[in-house]
Amino acid sequence: MKLKLCLPAGSLQEATFALFERAGFNFTVSSRSYYPAVDDDEIAAMLVRAQEVARYVEEGIFDAGLTGKDWILENRAQVEEVLELCYSKQSMRPCRWVLAVPESSPIQSVKDLGGKRIATEVVNITRDYLERHGVRAEVEFSWGATEVKVPELVDAIVEITETGSSLRANKLRVVDEILTTTPRLIANKRAFADPWKRQKIENIALLLRGALDAEGQVGLKLNCPRDRVEAIVALLPALKKPTVSSLADEGWVALETILKEKEVRALIPALKRAGASGIIEYPLNKVIH
Repeated sequence: MKLKLCLPAGSLQEATFALFERAGFNFTVSSRSYYPAVDDDEIAAMLVRAQEVARYVEEGIFDAGLTGKDWILENRAQVEEVLELCYSKQSMRPCRWVLAVPESSPIQSVKDLGGKRIATEVVNITRDYLERHGVRAEVEFSWGATEVKVPELVDAIVEITETGSSLRANKLRVVDEILTTTPRLIANKRAFADPWKRQKIENIALLLRGALDAEGQVGLKLNCPRDRVEAIVALLPALKKPTVSSLADEGWVALETILKEKEVRALIPALKRAGASGIIEYPLNKVIH
């Protein structure tokens, strides 16, 4: 039996493959193929535009897939959301769908959009947003290059942004944030009711969650006098209590812990002053479980 898995082609493709690799799945795909090979005989994968993944998973063409929360909402897809995964093509931050206008536009809030024209790729999300605010405006689908359509073609746009740099480069001003979105591992409801498929999907979710948890974490090993253990442990912002092991010299012990990489620079001088020696920082091996 195989699990039919749909992965996002396009901007999220490389980041998704990198995440799966850290979780222990190695995908390979040629430049002309949409069928990546994977070193797991129980998975059959295909690359599809993220915009379409939720719809195909809902219809049962795929058992599971990975796409953004935005495209689940936009497609009104009835799927099982198994796991939220906070990563994007450039960072580990969520992306935002925002309402934007030219810097010189008189539009200051959603209430100013009455009777205006808005271009976006997420027509349903935008119409829902306008309806929540009691505003009537014309919403048209944009095939791309949405930023360049204001003000000549439309009055405002609803566009996705990760850093805001593209909006600033096009001299656009954010009026409101409509939706914060992150990728989700989703499943077809019938597939998720199947015991074998559900266990396979949950196993993938566990490994992906571990890979994300390991992001930005490092291991730290050090030696210290036995009578300094309490003082040194108090300095360590560990996920759990550190491992303490006896050394051949009964007056010394070895400590090992996991912490955020950004904390190490400030921590090492404090550890040295507290009596630690032989401090070793090392990268984690892909995942934390």
